[in-house]
Amino acid sequence: MAGTAEIIATGIYFGEAPRWRGDRLWFSDFFAHTVYSVGADNQLRAEVELPHDRPSGLGWLPDGRLLIVSMVDRKVLRREADGTLVTHADLSDLAEFHCNDMVVDRSGRAYVGNFGFDLDEAIMSETVVELLHERTATLARVDPDGSVHVAAEGMKFPNGSVITPDGRTLIVAETLGQTLTAFTIADDGSLHDRRVWADLGGRAPDGICLDADGDVWVANPLAPEAFLVAEDGGVVDVVDTGDPCFAVTLGGPDGRTLFCLTAPHSLAHKAAEEPLGALRSVTVDTPGTGSP
Repeated sequence: MAGTAEIIATGIYFGEAPRWRGDRLWFSDFFAHTVYSVGADNQLRAEVELPHDRPSGLGWLPDGRLLIVSMVDRKVLRREADGTLVTHADLSDLAEFHCNDMVVDRSGRAYVGNFGFDLDEAIMSETVVELLHERTATLARVDPDGSVHVAAEGMKFPNGSVITPDGRTLIVAETLGQTLTAFTIADDGSLHDRRVWADLGGRAPDGICLDADGDVWVANPLAPEAFLVAEDGGVVDVVDTGDPCFAVTLGGPDGRTLFCLTAPHSLAHKAAEEPLGALRSVTVDTPGTGSP
């Protein structure tokens, strides 16, 4: 086992979408309505504020402009060079409920998931299993010009996603499907050859990241762990994260630091009460690939 992820930053309500860029870790905090970055001093630095919405998935266009998922508005925002925020893409006609995580490829093409239904309400009313069979979600593709397309339909809560280094395979965590699902990416960004990449055997995947061996680190929102899984579904390694883990990424100077975002609660009304979430880290054997 890689061991236990130690707390390196606190004061986070609910962290998502960690991304290593340059020499800093970036992530979104839903209920602080803020995108933060963290440097070697482990201090939070506010980078972008969304006072009227919750930020989630993050990524960058080839020219360095930041893309941010605006969850409730069901939009992807773009931060211009002067710091202003503009709408890059409007997914409200396609997304069935709040948008969530996103992966952006080297050309600036983005794949964006959404809940599919009101998950909090379903948990509170104990109808998750019923809705799981009735309601699915559409994975969206946003091209660099901001145009929106259906990438895949019938997905069970598409969440964290990664793209292999050759740019040919997209792997999506289907949280309520308890699988990692793969697609072949065509030259135009369309997805084909849908297949199970890894059956997680009852574990629910949230955020994911890819390592240089081709294995995937998975955040488990139902348990205090992140686990490394191979394409056949075999578990290679497990990290103790103290609290339920909602997102992971690999970064640091040598790419071998696994960053984990944790929180004691995922229900919105509970997670928004106090900043009880944390950023944790642990050193692992294999570096990341930069996706996400």
